[in-house]
Parts: sequence; structure tokens; C-alpha cells
Amino acid sequence: MGKDIVKIAAIIVAMVFISVTVLELEANARGGGGRSSGSRGTRSFSSPGSPSPRGQQSQQAGPPPSNSAPYQQQPGGGFLRSFGGGLLGGLVGGMLFRSLGFGGFGGGGFGLFDILLILGIGYFLYTMFIKRRVGAVAPRDLSSDSNYQETPMYSSPPMSSPVADIDQGLSRIRQTDPSFNETAFKDAAMDIFFKIQSAWMNRDLTPIHALLTSEMLGIFQADIDQLLRDKKLNRLENIAVRSVELTEAWQEQPGQDYITVLFYANLLDYTTSDATGEVVDGSKIEPVKFEEYWTFTRTAGSNSWKLSAINQK
Repeated sequence: MGKDIVKIAAIIVAMVFISVTVLELEANARGGGGRSSGSRGTRSFSSPGSPSPRGQQSQQAGPPPSNSAPYQQQPGGGFLRSFGGGLLGGLVGGMLFRSLGFGGFGGGGFGLFDILLILGIGYFLYTMFIKRRVGAVAPRDLSSDSNYQETPMYSSPPMSSPVADIDQGLSRIRQTDPSFNETAFKDAAMDIFFKIQSAWMNRDLTPIHALLTSEMLGIFQADIDQLLRDKKLNRLENIAVRSVELTEAWQEQPGQDYITVLFYANLLDYTTSDATGEVVDGSKIEPVKFEEYWTFTRTAGSNSWKLSAINQK
């Protein structure tokens, strides 16, 4: 019985390892690694708000897409990534069954039900791992929980809706910076977006130190150092921002402004080897479409904005 438990544990560990490996395939995709990172102040542990009807006034940075709904690339992959990971796990699991001496369906080893049970446990662990990696918990439906009370780190009046949240937040920002202009901010946010992607591709953050918080600077630098150690270059080409939407705006004590923007964008994203120039990840012909929340912060007043967080939609 003890040996059987060891065999089951070995299979589960192998499947989780495969899940981690599959999930890491896009670790160095575009600036920020295609993952969530950084700090959103007191809202760091909540998901960015979804675009509100107010977002229909957002700035369009290019021609509208032909499809009715933008393609959404989920963090860590999507259905195909999950399916591929599960399939690969199943195949390796099957090889482990044979290599560890399991007798198959008719021998003295485990039966079909046992195999399905083990695979089910492995898949459960796989999905739990994804949730931890993404780190984005779906907003709780407060309307169905009358006992729920949120205790913010800094007291602020309750927001009646996402639109009110943005409008009230922008109003507070204008109190300390009367010159604040929403359109000008979107332009500035888009400029920062392009400058960061350019610095990322050049593997040199020197030109954008002033555009990043110290935390984001450390995160980007660690990723670039890894690329340099691996002798790889992540190339970003034909970057097109399809739209920019303000989704959140708020002010915290002591005197810190925050604005979260949702970028809809697409680009060619692939990684090449320094030694050979060959593509080792991604595609030079298939564009990647994605949606990301970028949160910018500054000391209240007419000061420069810095990127403080990136969250996947």
C-alpha cells in the first residue's frame, strides 16, 4: 500500500511540473512578461474595475477591429493552453503508469477508475496553480452579501458605481491639479506604453527610469537580466494600441494619485537567440492581441506619472 501511495504522489508531482512548464512558455512575452505585477496602493489586492459605459468615450488609437469583440488573451494561456497542458499531462501520466509498473486495465495495477481519479486530482492542482499565478480574484458580488463590509486602509466615501468612482476620483485629482486633462493623460499614458515596450526590446531601462516606480523598475530589470543570461532578445514589432480606457481613478493619503487604464493592443511578439538569430518562442507572422490594465501613480499635484502596476484582464 505504501508503494502505491508513492507512485500516486510521483504522478501528481509530475503533472503539476508539466503544468508549471507549460505556463512558463510566455514568461518573457512583451514588457512586463504578460503577467500581473506591481502595486495599486490600497487596491493592490482587488482586481481592476471593468470598463464602464463611460468607457465608450475612450480614445480610439486606430481603426476599429473587424470583429465585434476583441480577442482576449488570458494570463497563462487560455482554453488551448489549458487543454494542451491537460493533454500533455495525460500523455506523460500514461507513460509514468507503464514505467512505474502499473498493470493497465487488465493487470494487477490500477484500473480505469483509479487512473481517472488521479488525473482529476492532477487537473485540480493545475487549476489551483493557475489561480495563484494570476493572483487576480474575481470581484465579489456585494449585492448578494448583506454582511460584507470592506474596511479600507484609508477612509473614503463609498462609490455608488464605476462611473461615479472615476468621476469622483478625477474630481479629487483636479482639486490638487486644476490643469489635469483626461485626454492629455491618455496621450501621456500611451506614450509611456510605447517607451516602455521600446526599452524592453532594447534590454535597457535607462531611458525610462523616471517612468517607473522603484518596484516596477526592479521587476522589469530582473526580467531583462534573465533574457541577457539566456542570451535571448524579446522582439516587439508592429505595436498598435487599439483603444485606451480609464477604468479607475482615486486619491490616497498622504497625497497620492492613482489612475488605471485598460489598453487594447496587438503586436508581433517573439523571442530570438542572440547566437543564431533564430526564433525560439512566439511568431514573426501571427500577431498577439491582448488587454492589460496599467496603473499610474504620482504625488498629488502637477507631477509626472509613473507606471506602478500591470494587471491582466
